[in-house]
Amino acid sequence: MLKTPHDRFDDVPRASGRVGAHRAEQPGINGPIALLWSAAVALVLVVIGIFVSMVLMGRIDLFGAADPEAPQTPGVLAKIDTSYRVLILNATPQTGVVATVRQELIDQGWAASDVFGSDGSTSPFDETTVFYVEKADEAAALGVADVLDGARVEQSDHYASMDATGEPQLTVVIGTDHLGTTSPAPGDGEETPAS
Repeated sequence: MLKTPHDRFDDVPRASGRVGAHRAEQPGINGPIALLWSAAVALVLVVIGIFVSMVLMGRIDLFGAADPEAPQTPGVLAKIDTSYRVLILNATPQTGVVATVRQELIDQGWAASDVFGSDGSTSPFDETTVFYVEKADEAAALGVADVLDGARVEQSDHYASMDATGEPQLTVVIGTDHLGTTSPAPGDGEETPAS
């Protein structure tokens, strides 16, 4: 076998690293670590999706809930306006409630002749509500609601036919939620069913 003659290239030291292009995987990135990163990203996306869904459905309020005791419509302030007549209807099984509510309104400045009502009801009503007819009556209705410890306020012309005088009138329907805050009038010791 022929021996090649020694030349200057034989004196160059051999490199100890990889030489040329290699298509092997990068060291340090393996299957379990990639799987863990994928699971973490998926979990974060699921949590964000649930949070956004709950905000859109109204289950989470980002800006704080309004005070449930304040039944006011934005932009309308409650005003005690004693120029309104007030019809009080008792929709509870207890008698004497109209007299108690009537006295509360008279104590706030209403004339006794402008506050009147009926103690009978054909069907129970759950939540005490002040009904008004026109949008202009809303502030006065909110004032009556404040006197009655935050009753609900609703616009409706259902009771408009009960006003034969033509004067502005509000209608208060006393619900069973009001029974805990009123005491029966003298002589009304027992509950009687609504008629």
